[in-house]
Amino acid sequence: MTLQIIITLRYGSTACREVYNGFAISLVSEDFCKQNDYKKEDKMKKENPVNRKKYTNNEEINNGEKTGKRAQGVRSKSDDSTSKFRKNAQGTKRRTDDSAFGIGKKSQGTKRRTNDSAFGIEKNTRGTKGRTDDSSFGIRKNTQGAKRKSNDSATGINKKNNMSSVNAGKCPVSKKCGGCQMIDVPYKEQIKRKHEREEELLGKYGTVEPFIEMEHPDHYRCKVHAVFTHDRKGNPVSGIYKEGTHDVVPVDACYLENEKADAIIATIRGMLKSFKIKTFDEDNGYGLFRHVLIRVGHNTGEIMVVLVLTSPILPSKNNFVKALLKEHPEITTIVINVNDKRTSMILGDKEKAIYGPGFIYDTVCGMKFKISPKSFYQVNPVQTEKLYSKAVELAGLTGKETVLDCYCGVGTIGIIASPHAAEVIGVELNKDAVRDARLNARMNEIENITIYENDASRFMVQMAEAGDHADVVFMDPPRSGSTEIFMDSMFKLNPDRIVYISCSPDSLARDLEYITKNGYKADRIIPVDMFPFTRSCETVVLLTKTSGSEG
Repeated sequence: MTLQIIITLRYGSTACREVYNGFAISLVSEDFCKQNDYKKEDKMKKENPVNRKKYTNNEEINNGEKTGKRAQGVRSKSDDSTSKFRKNAQGTKRRTDDSAFGIGKKSQGTKRRTNDSAFGIEKNTRGTKGRTDDSSFGIRKNTQGAKRKSNDSATGINKKNNMSSVNAGKCPVSKKCGGCQMIDVPYKEQIKRKHEREEELLGKYGTVEPFIEMEHPDHYRCKVHAVFTHDRKGNPVSGIYKEGTHDVVPVDACYLENEKADAIIATIRGMLKSFKIKTFDEDNGYGLFRHVLIRVGHNTGEIMVVLVLTSPILPSKNNFVKALLKEHPEITTIVINVNDKRTSMILGDKEKAIYGPGFIYDTVCGMKFKISPKSFYQVNPVQTEKLYSKAVELAGLTGKETVLDCYCGVGTIGIIASPHAAEVIGVELNKDAVRDARLNARMNEIENITIYENDASRFMVQMAEAGDHADVVFMDPPRSGSTEIFMDSMFKLNPDRIVYISCSPDSLARDLEYITKNGYKADRIIPVDMFPFTRSCETVVLLTKTSGSEG
């Protein structure tokens, strides 16, 4: 008996015939097979109306007109016995029976699934957003892992499923993400470890006072960023960068982030496919959708959604906005930010509001502030109130002082301090922040504050050379800390008190060493837990002149 095997060639149109181990093998082109398949299907449709109905449904599925689609552009056969093929659940082909060869074949094109039982993940049947509540912590788990493959380096997605590396506690991806280093450490133990670290770094400059703790240390981040990419099937994926890399860790919900922000990001991810919007691929530079940034006004409830695209044109923009607002009517404004550069920066230079005013408001310590997409604004509003209140308290203002607010951003500290001072001067280099700071001052009807767009170091030298004096200097530098140039300029200005607000005890220790060698001492060192479940914390320090330096 002669066994004939039909092997479809993807390329080429010439049919040939070979003999392998006594079997006659016919090699024919894909087009040749399709022509024969179509003839058989036409014949079946004429003979059997039921078969015609099945064929019509599959055409609709292939055209994307049904939500529960299975096929990926592959025609379905009514009777596959003629071609020795049948469809699997994903609409791809696999062999019906390889027993004639004595070979146990692995089906081609079947989806390799990850065993997520260790995560406690419950997947829904449609591959859309599905979450499992962790009753112990009241949080939701990542379900995008249902789509992940073992290796997808082409898209920059970190998809290696190493069960031993996964934290099975509050967050299933904490070991991959690296954003919450102490997620499974009890809160009191976190505070203890942080305090020991502060004492180790800062104890030689003064007594480190007890931490200002957070009463409810979860979901505190009101600024939430998600990077968007896709898996090998083209399905949208959103999450965060793995620490120190640009590999994307898929995340549905984060224990640190505002829950409403996470829900909006999940909705947007689900909308992309229906709107046929392609996510950006960092490797080849193609795709439109790069990031989503959500900013939430903690006290006002206002929400800003920033869509970071490679082009200012969002397909079906009006329908997209309408669909998003239908799911989340609490959104105040939606902004398109254009970032078409190959850069690690999230936001680009150009932006345009497509819904609402393009900004939101929030209140801190009784003052109202405008927040734009690029504005610096503390991510933990609850602890921000405690931090700034303590900073103004340490300044010891009596209503007669001239206060200089360096690195002033949108003017938060200076505006909060203004009712307690004679004059407040804010200095900021970022022009967008300067514009917002001036607006914030007018909005709060503050008349004793002036905001300058200038480099703070240069400005203090200019003040000193002009014979002007500042009684109190607030300095709130970036995580890297201050510079010797800035501090030397501050020494020339010779303020009576310095209130240093730091977001890194390491850089603070370095700067305190320099400041205390130049006529100042640390009177109060107070740590504030601004970032629960992480190693980071804020510290506010009051520095006053030593007895020999007063003049």
